[in-house]
Amino acid sequence: MKAGSIVPSTIVRFTVDYEIREGQGAEFERIAREMSVASEAEPGTLGYEWHLSPDGRRCRLLETFADGSAAHAHLSGRVVQEQVAKLLEVSAITGFEVYGDPGAAASSVLRELGAEVFVSWVGFRRIEP
Repeated sequence: MKAGSIVPSTIVRFTVDYEIREGQGAEFERIAREMSVASEAEPGTLGYEWHLSPDGRRCRLLETFADGSAAHAHLSGRVVQEQVAKLLEVSAITGFEVYGDPGAAASSVLRELGAEVFVSWVGFRRIEP
């Protein structure tokens, strides 16, 4: 492989930024834990990691999927279809980015959700994911 080329990968990653409403941290955490358990049961979901800011007001969710089909299955599944609405009662999405090729079906859903998709361009990966 020549230097600067991209290693072919089917991996798709989402980053979703949330701002947690005042006084709603405990409820946000409860819902996030439920979402994590449900996502872990999805075979193509490789990672589902929540990261909290020091002040507890902002959170970033890092999601990793085996491929676009797995990302679409997640978007069509119980976590997104049922639990995201509950999460948005106690928080607001402030950013949503997608890395990799989620495929046409998932891209359509992601556009509706306001996500910005970045396709793989240049770089390398030593490990998967």
